[in-house]
This record gives sequence, structure tokens and C-alpha cells, in this order.
Amino acid sequence: MSQASKQVDWCIKKAQEEIEECKKQGKKPKHRGLLKVKPSIEEAKRHIGKAEHDINVTEYLIKGGFRDASIGTIFYTMYQCFLAITSKFGYESGNQTCTIALIESLKEEGKIDLDEKFIRYFKYEDDEVKDSIIEMREDYTYGTDITPDKSKIEFFIKECRELIDRTREIIYKEK
Repeated sequence: MSQASKQVDWCIKKAQEEIEECKKQGKKPKHRGLLKVKPSIEEAKRHIGKAEHDINVTEYLIKGGFRDASIGTIFYTMYQCFLAITSKFGYESGNQTCTIALIESLKEEGKIDLDEKFIRYFKYEDDEVKDSIIEMREDYTYGTDITPDKSKIEFFIKECRELIDRTREIIYKEK
């Protein structure tokens, strides 16, 4: 069993335990893991729509001179694509790390054909990962720098468009 598969199992167990705890306390069920739910192409389509909305917001922010704020919308464009895939395969996610582990696991299991680079963008930079959107989002959301590299933003916009197209293919064509 791969590390991603182990993490998915942990995320499912975590969500179930948190839902049970909410029930015991009489609270609205909430979780920070993965729940198995009915697969939903309709929900997947809504996530793709949100990804398209987010990439449009990105371009609007850039035109307005807010490149630093566009990093967050780039991140969420890609993340909405991952949520679309999770919906198609019958999962509800309440945790970004769990979502990424699920995407990695689905790829390892051959259930989706997705370039590894999209998963790597959600990892922290090291010898293998050079372009980390998660790291950039954290730097520009919590830091004080407001001038991200224009070429890096252009690169990620291109990558977002490619991921949206690939996600559509996964949602509509793959079983």
C-alpha cells in the first residue's frame, strides 16, 4: 500500500470519527478528512465552473495590478479541479492534504490519467519540486511581498488552463 493510499485511509477514518463526535455532541456534522459519498458528475461540473470563475478572477486581479492576490486564485483554480475529480469518484473532502492524497492515490491506481506535475504543484519545494503553488500561496497570503514574478504567474495561468481541460476530460470521458 502506497503512502498516498495509507493517507487516504487515515483521512476517511478521521472524517468518520469527527462526524460521529459531532453526532454525539448534537452538533452539525463537520469533518476535516474524506467521506465516501455518492459519485456526482453534477457536483464535479460545479467545481469545474468554480475553477473557471477563479481563473477569470485571477486575470481580473492581474489587470488591476494585484499580482500578489492572484496567487490565491491560481491555487484555488487548481484545487477546484481536484475537488471536481474527488466528486466524480464519490468523495467529499474537508482537508486540502487529504484531497491531494486522494488525487495521488487515484493516479497510482490508474483511475485517472493526470500529469504528475499537477500533484507536485501542491507539494513543498525540495530537490524534486521546483514550482510549488502551495508555497507561493502561503508566501503571498501571509507574507508582505506584493510583487510575484510575472513569468511565474503566466506559467501558472497556462498550467491552470491545462488542468481545467484535463479535468473536463477526466470528468466526461474516463470511467
